[in-house]
Amino acid sequence: MTSHSVFFKYLTPSSDDLDWGLYLNVAGFAHIAPNDSYPPTGHPSGYSFNWNNGRVLHEFQILYITDGSGILETKTGRWQIHSGSVLFIFPGMWHRYRPNIKTGWKEYYIGFHGNFTQSIFSEKFISRQKPILYIGFQDLVVKQFNEIIENIKEEKPGYQQVCSGITLHLLGNILSINRNKDFSGKEIEKKIRRACIYMRDNLHSEIHIEELANELNIGYSHFRRVFKKYTGLSPAQYHLTLRLQKSKELLITTNLSIKQVAFEMGFQSNFYFTRIFTRKMGVNPSSVRKNSLD
Repeated sequence: MTSHSVFFKYLTPSSDDLDWGLYLNVAGFAHIAPNDSYPPTGHPSGYSFNWNNGRVLHEFQILYITDGSGILETKTGRWQIHSGSVLFIFPGMWHRYRPNIKTGWKEYYIGFHGNFTQSIFSEKFISRQKPILYIGFQDLVVKQFNEIIENIKEEKPGYQQVCSGITLHLLGNILSINRNKDFSGKEIEKKIRRACIYMRDNLHSEIHIEELANELNIGYSHFRRVFKKYTGLSPAQYHLTLRLQKSKELLITTNLSIKQVAFEMGFQSNFYFTRIFTRKMGVNPSSVRKNSLD
């Protein structure tokens, strides 16, 4: 093995770490030079693998390839890996990956598990059918991998909790970068931001989304689709959420009655306001007002 640098460390989570909800089992990095063997030696059984057999893990793993190229295979597909690719490995998923012998690659990786991971690694966010995203080279992502690695090297008390927080932030950044890559620097992003500002400036009444799209010179269907992709909500739901959040603020910080708040925020009736507030906010307006007075 002639790699310029390889580091990995396997961890033994305590019972407190398991109860925390997200804990790390391993973290590391490797610079695999052209013509180097792969994977590096020294990994324990259950983690080490060869290309012919592949492997199945009992944890989630994230690999970030910052340089070089290679290939990933699972039971559902085969993907070319380029610099800037993020690979997601699920528990129980057979897989194998390797760098191209001519290019090698640089990889950062973490392996983790816990109750928090079940909702994050759902089909809504990351797909088992295509467990790879392309985010390009991101300094912030590299920095967060390095922060995790430095923490596990030292293993100070509470390092698992620190690393779990960084891991969640890392995942959030990866998904955010991927979501926004189709918009960054483009005219459509400017128009969506203008729409968001308009909605925030007009919280006291309903707005007509089709008219807003026309003012922005965007077809209604296209506007609705790209707005939801950008924000995660349809334009109408985005505006409604802002109005309900403002309504909650008024219930907590003013003496306005619930009926007056409903009127102030432009809802059709007190009954409709109470019903939609309770459904969307998970608590009724009366409870919000009561809790603010306790």
